[in-house]
Amino acid sequence: MSLAVKKEQSEQDVRFSVVEEPMPAIELLSTEKIYSNGTRALLPVDLKVKQGEFVTLLGPSGCGKSTLLKMVAGLEAPSDGRLLLWRKPVDKLASQNRSLSFVFQEASLMVWTTVRKNVRLALELEGVKGEEAEKRVDQALELVGLSKFADALPKELSGGMQMRVSIARGLVVNPDLLLMDEPFGALDEITRFKLDSELLDLWRKNGLTVVFVTHSIHEAVFLSQRVVVMAARPGRIIDEVKIDEPFPRSEDFRLTAKFSEYSMTLHRLLSKASVEEDL
Repeated sequence: MSLAVKKEQSEQDVRFSVVEEPMPAIELLSTEKIYSNGTRALLPVDLKVKQGEFVTLLGPSGCGKSTLLKMVAGLEAPSDGRLLLWRKPVDKLASQNRSLSFVFQEASLMVWTTVRKNVRLALELEGVKGEEAEKRVDQALELVGLSKFADALPKELSGGMQMRVSIARGLVVNPDLLLMDEPFGALDEITRFKLDSELLDLWRKNGLTVVFVTHSIHEAVFLSQRVVVMAARPGRIIDEVKIDEPFPRSEDFRLTAKFSEYSMTLHRLLSKASVEEDL
């Protein structure tokens, strides 16, 4: 074999062995939050979330999980540092033809009107109307399994179904980034488990980037590719745990030794996070 052929094969090997990392969907670079009354909600935070990643923020009350999420959504402004979405400032998201949705702790539905109109509201706010709006509402309701309840009022639905409506309202705008602030915290355990599984299905089918806030260790382990652990007074990131388990994840995963190991690791970190420190 000639040296020229060997060189060509070597260059091909190098070329095909390069794997491009996904673009960061979120970058927090020494990002902090101090309120006007002097309350320091977040110490400088450094965090990257890759496009298509499912990351959970876990920590005790008052550790800044919701504040961090609201800053990513553009609902709160950082006091210092930088916060980028797809390497651009948050207020430039629309110019990138990208969008995000925020699902809050409460479903916050308009109780006087139908499920369909509650979901369509998100499109109306973006100026999408007519047949296109109806088509997308139908698709979103089908994704969350509520097609048969499109004309029902929120009061006719269970708590879990109301949260599905809220998720459908978030999905109907075809977001690239889904932010969820303890959306299942008020639900019973069985309903919560079911919605966790449904959320993972939606994440995988739609190629979403998800940042999920919870107090539940078990929920964090089941859902996440990576769990970011936060501590309070003031809020800060103290560690992160990669949940290196394949998808799809069935309920049987909750019964495995690996699930218990991850849970114990996070329990120890949360115990550490709950201890007040003078910083």
